[in-house]
Amino acid sequence: MNAEELLKQYATGERNFAETNLGEANLGGVNLSQANFKGANLSVANLCGTNLTEADLSKTKLNVAKLSGANLTRANLTEANLNVANLTLADLNHADLRRSSLVRAEMARAELSHANLSDANLSGADLKDAKLRQANLSHANLSRADLKWAALTGANLNHANLHGTDLSSCDFSGADLRQTELRQANLSRANLRGANLSGANLRWADLSGADLSWADLSGARLSGANLTGVNLSYANLLGTILVHADLTRASLIGADWSGSDLSGATLTGAKLHGVLRFGVKTEGILCDWVDLSPNGDQSEICHLAGDRLKTFFHETPPTVKITIDAEFDAEAHYALAATYCQLARRYPITLTPPNIRVGRRRTTLSIEMKSDNDLFLAAYVAILPFKDATFTHKSLLGLLERLQPVDGSDGAAIPLLHEMEVTLQELRSQTGEMQVPSSCEMLLKKVPFFAAPTQTTLIASSNTNLVLYSHPRFGKRVSPGDDSTAALLNGSEATPDPPALSALIEFIQSFQVAGNGAIAPRLSERTAQN
Repeated sequence: MNAEELLKQYATGERNFAETNLGEANLGGVNLSQANFKGANLSVANLCGTNLTEADLSKTKLNVAKLSGANLTRANLTEANLNVANLTLADLNHADLRRSSLVRAEMARAELSHANLSDANLSGADLKDAKLRQANLSHANLSRADLKWAALTGANLNHANLHGTDLSSCDFSGADLRQTELRQANLSRANLRGANLSGANLRWADLSGADLSWADLSGARLSGANLTGVNLSYANLLGTILVHADLTRASLIGADWSGSDLSGATLTGAKLHGVLRFGVKTEGILCDWVDLSPNGDQSEICHLAGDRLKTFFHETPPTVKITIDAEFDAEAHYALAATYCQLARRYPITLTPPNIRVGRRRTTLSIEMKSDNDLFLAAYVAILPFKDATFTHKSLLGLLERLQPVDGSDGAAIPLLHEMEVTLQELRSQTGEMQVPSSCEMLLKKVPFFAAPTQTTLIASSNTNLVLYSHPRFGKRVSPGDDSTAALLNGSEATPDPPALSALIEFIQSFQVAGNGAIAPRLSERTAQN
């Protein structure tokens, strides 16, 4: 069958041309919508500007075919062979291209929005300025392809292979790139805002000048990647590998990089406002200075020359640790959760759920904070469900009086003394009449766990500890009939044992060394926001 015979049959209503041999046929600019070319040979055929909407081209041979400007909207091209075909400016909107082969195909400025290209082979294809919005490219092979300026907003590239692909200036905003292979890819100036790159392989990729704000890069591998000038504001970098990555002048404002590995990375000029300084590996890091200003305008520069760099980052998060001399049971678990929930609803506090470690005779609650300055308020609130709360509060608020300058001397003589005094004054005014809600009070009284002796320890990000309060009978075992035990549990002898002044000053000075534990808003700022 030749082109003329095919067109005559099509004009009479015939649509089935399956397995027809039409190699090198001239069918340019004609209407063949809804035609069935399944398994046909259209290699080197001229189909420029042809209307093939909803046509069945599954398993069709279209090698080196000319399809520039063709209308293939909703066409079925599953397992079709389009190697080296010319699809420039072709319309493949909603087309089905699953498992098709498009090796080195010319697809510049093609319309592929909502197309299904899962498991397709597009290696070496030219997709410059192509439209792939909401397209499905999961498990597709796009290695060494050219997608410069392509639009892939909301596209699915889950497990796709983009090794060595040119993706410069692409728009991937909101795209799914989970577990995607992007090794040595060029993503310079790409828009990846809000994209999901969790678990992606970005080793040695070029991301210079890219926008990755609000993106999910948890567990991604970026060893040796070029991230100069990248925008990672508010990105999820939990457990991300950034070994030897270049983050010069990168914006990490508000990013969460807990558990990430920055060993050997370059961080000079990075914007780090709102970023925690603990929970990251920074061995061998290169950094002369960082920008701590809220807007990244370099109005607050921190120089990290010499030993300053070693004390700037810490792997220990600020933690309030409450140890209870009793085993944790189901009733205690329910009462504690209910009380903390009610406290969070009633008061403007930020108290993360505690990590609970249960031993045979002892229970430990560990509450991690974002800033060293939050430790005091967190300790005040966390101890509220326990009988020891009264004495812990006295010890905590008693710190204020102990920080007063001695013999009229200037409080500024001790580093951060005046600053901590202001912080504790704010603590006193903020806690005020803070107490356990009456709905939880009766519940707590019924559970013996909350009457047991406790010890409250504050751990700064510099790993400096301060025992805020320890019950006199904490850790001691006595017989059930010992009258002194009952007296202690009732509070008659459980007077607070405040920390030594030297220990307190050492603890406060560790804040200065750690830079207040986090590059985050201070307590006064957070109170104003609440």
